[in-house]
Amino acid sequence: VCVYMLGKVLAKTAVFGINNNNQEECPYLQRQNACQRITDANMFALISLPPGMDKAEWLASNTVAFFKHINLFSSALSEFCTPSTCPTACGPGNMVYFWTDDHGRKLKCSAPLYFDYAMSYIQELLTDEDVFPTKAGATFPTGFIFLVQKVFLLLLRTLAHIYWSHYSEVLALDLHPHLNTLFSHLTLFCQQHSLLEPEDMKPLQDLITPPQKHRRVL
Repeated sequence: VCVYMLGKVLAKTAVFGINNNNQEECPYLQRQNACQRITDANMFALISLPPGMDKAEWLASNTVAFFKHINLFSSALSEFCTPSTCPTACGPGNMVYFWTDDHGRKLKCSAPLYFDYAMSYIQELLTDEDVFPTKAGATFPTGFIFLVQKVFLLLLRTLAHIYWSHYSEVLALDLHPHLNTLFSHLTLFCQQHSLLEPEDMKPLQDLITPPQKHRRVL
C-alpha cells in the first residue's frame, strides 16, 4: 500500500530494523515519520486508468510527472549527496546499485554520478519524440512498456537511496511528508500497472508492507 495508507497502518504497529547509521530503528519506519504525508487524497483514484484513455498515453503522462517531481526532490538534497558522503549508490541494507553503460559493462560509481546518469538517461528518453511522442496521432514504439519499466526502476532507486542515506537531512528540512507522498504514489502506480518486479521493491518492502506484531509480512 502507499504511504498515505501506511500512515494509518503504522500508527498501530511498531516497526524495527537496522539502517546504515547502525540505529536500532530505521528512522523512515518510525511511526511518527512514516505517517506524515501532504494529502489524504484517494491514491487509487489517481493511479487508475481513466475510462476511454489509451494506456500508453496514461503511462507516458505519469512517467513524465513522476520524473519531474522526483528529480526536483533529489535536486533539493544534492548538496548532501557527494562523492565523499556517498561513494557508492546504495539503498536499504547497503544494497549497491551499479550503472550499466552502453557496452553492457556494470560500473560501480558514486551516488551523485549514478543518479546523474539515471536522470540524464530518463531526460533523454522523455524528450525523444520516437519514444514519448507528443504530437496528436503519433504512436508509441514497440517495447514502450519495457522502457517505462526501466524508468520507474531508476526512479525507485533514487527514492531508496534518499530513504537510506539522506533521511536525516529530509527530516531536518521537514520534507518527509513530501517524500512519503512521492514514494507511496509511485509504489501504488507501479503495482497497479505491473511496472516493477517484486525483487525491485524488496529493499523498501518494510515500508511498502509494514510488519504486524513486530514481524515482517512478506
